[in-house]
Amino acid sequence: MVYKDYYAILGVPRDATQEEIKRAYRRLALKYHPDRNPGNKEAEEKFKEISEAYEVLSDPEKRAIYDAYGYSGLRSTGYRGFEDISDIFKAFSDIFEEFFDFSFEEKVHTRPRDGADLSYEIALDLEDLFQDKKVKLEIEKFEVCDFCKGLGYDPEKGVKTCEVCKGTGRVTYTEGFFRISYTCPDCKGKGKAYIARCEKCKGSGKVWKKKELEVVIPAGIEDGSILRIPKEGEPGLFGGKPGDLFLRVKVKPHRYFYREKNDIIGQLKINFISAILGDKIKIPYFGEELEIQIPPGIQPGEEIIIEGKGLPDIKTGKKGNLILKIQIEIPKKISKEGEKLLRKFAELEGIKNSENELLSNSKVSKNKKNKFWEKFIFGNK
Repeated sequence: MVYKDYYAILGVPRDATQEEIKRAYRRLALKYHPDRNPGNKEAEEKFKEISEAYEVLSDPEKRAIYDAYGYSGLRSTGYRGFEDISDIFKAFSDIFEEFFDFSFEEKVHTRPRDGADLSYEIALDLEDLFQDKKVKLEIEKFEVCDFCKGLGYDPEKGVKTCEVCKGTGRVTYTEGFFRISYTCPDCKGKGKAYIARCEKCKGSGKVWKKKELEVVIPAGIEDGSILRIPKEGEPGLFGGKPGDLFLRVKVKPHRYFYREKNDIIGQLKINFISAILGDKIKIPYFGEELEIQIPPGIQPGEEIIIEGKGLPDIKTGKKGNLILKIQIEIPKKISKEGEKLLRKFAELEGIKNSENELLSNSKVSKNKKNKFWEKFIFGNK
């Protein structure tokens, strides 16, 4: 199966916004449009390729599947792309109208058009996941023109009845016994035409604006999740419904901790004296200080579990645990006096070098703790 890099095909980065993707497609569609390249098979194939890339990356659901599983994952859902140029024009009739500046006369009394969905990425820190977080977003999108209310023509001047067809939409030519009727060339069959287009939106019915939104990100949300904000996409025209806004959540890596389901995992390094005797230490933990009890004789790789200090489940609210995996720091060099004390310690505890041995996967030694410290004290002597 041939791999397809849709981002490279459109020449946009992987974190490109919907508007950046649309602009890239518009530029390439103008370049490779069949009407501008008649008989050019290479341009036709390129037009299909960029249209397929745009279809995937402009659809939040398809884009999420492609980002997670690649082209093969997209194919496994049944996606096959475009087989014919006519399929592209059917799928993108609205956007080609927007791209290629069809005159507004063709839009008067047209069918309702739903607005496009938008997709944005929102970056969060790990500490943001412990409780619901309000996030302010500034998004750029088309809004209905506040002057013409999406009509595209100057509402103060309005529309007029077509002078050629007298509002019928058809022109009849009669000569002798012959009578021919055809679509009015002036109003293109609408029967009406606007007097002057809206100067604010240039006849499109939409204007480009920035809008601030406040969105609540639920506690415990996972990296890669997609949130749907209804009716915050691009506006519909001629009575069409607005699109939705889809937010893709990206959780930034933390310096000390990482997540496994609802548990928070960290590595805790302690010195060998604390490991032998036990200890109490304090660690900073997302806005608080935790006191950790280290039990005497703890071994490398063992875990200390603090219940209820993980992330809340996004559905039930039940919190996971904080799990600290123990690493024991053994000094590479010790003083002569320290060595004497450790050998005296081994003698007092009855630790013998001869007891060192390999353990099979199935064998569990009750004296495993002693053998570990014996190895540290005596080395390979």
